[in-house]
Amino acid sequence: MAPNRVALSKNAAPNKSLYATIKDEATNPENTTIVRSLLVFGAGVAFLHSSLGELLLPP
Repeated sequence: MAPNRVALSKNAAPNKSLYATIKDEATNPENTTIVRSLLVFGAGVAFLHSSLGELLLPP
């Protein structure tokens, strides 16, 4: 027969918010290469989308 009560641990951490989880994962040393590559990719897209990207076009 199934137990009537569920035992809860007193040491259970409360659920983190989405922002806190993203911040923790972005600052995790294991993810530095991924975060850095995403930042470089975003900077490249922003550069190509700006008017400075026209400097790369042939005359």
